[in-house]
Amino acid sequence: MDGVIVVDKPEGLTSHDVVGKLRRLARTRRVGHAGTLDPMATGVLVLGIERATRLLGHLALTEKTYEATIRLGVSTHTDDAEGSVVGGAPAGNLTNEQIQGGIDALTGEILQVPSSVSAVKVAGERAYRKVQMGEEVDLPARQVVVSRFDLLDLRRSDDVVDLDVVVECSSGTYIRALARDLGAGLGVGGHLTALRRTRVGPYGIEQARTLEDLEEGFAVLPIADVAARTFPRYDVDDSTARLVAFGQKLPGVHVGNGPVGMFAPDGTFLALYEDTDEGSKPVAVFAG
Repeated sequence: MDGVIVVDKPEGLTSHDVVGKLRRLARTRRVGHAGTLDPMATGVLVLGIERATRLLGHLALTEKTYEATIRLGVSTHTDDAEGSVVGGAPAGNLTNEQIQGGIDALTGEILQVPSSVSAVKVAGERAYRKVQMGEEVDLPARQVVVSRFDLLDLRRSDDVVDLDVVVECSSGTYIRALARDLGAGLGVGGHLTALRRTRVGPYGIEQARTLEDLEEGFAVLPIADVAARTFPRYDVDDSTARLVAFGQKLPGVHVGNGPVGMFAPDGTFLALYEDTDEGSKPVAVFAG
């Protein structure tokens, strides 16, 4: 049962809700997810079962793709449609050129302040929990990369403008914050009204299975297949495989920029290793 499942998360469920359902289906408590999706969001949620849970920290450090709808003209306290309206200004007079300019300004390497209701920890507690208790939250800006921010469609209705966009970005980028900052930059306010994640690293929506599908037939992507697809591969002989299985350093053996997947002659996935000046060392061991 060691492996990864790509779930098409439905709207209304938290990522933890999905973990709970998979624990029941897999009959194990060892289930975790990479990259939280808000309840209003749908799409790709990558989960690990048994030993594959330890891969998730590495899988989360990949580029992600989203399809989203941004409403200009209204701001909310959560930066999405689930929040209370806290401001805004008529957006109907914005030109297409102004909107595109605002999008361009948020493309590339940018500094982004996460939403105050994000899962970022502040003094050991999630920011959104502090907000729920009525506390003010001041989060520092972080550098993120928005490699693609494309406008697909634009719809005008009275004082609001709805934008359908595709965003490709680095892990840690908040699409709600992009919506907020786009509206703020244009002087009218903005928030997210719909969000669907279509890709996490190499895993796309075409590979995702619904919870209903998994109820009918539960299966995982084997951990060896996941490692071979996600990381550079390094095959070792039997004697080296025994060392790798016990997490031994490999003096004089350079595997390349890590993490690198280490495989035994029979195709068993053993560990993730990375280079050092003297050779290579384990990042995480999965054998046994």
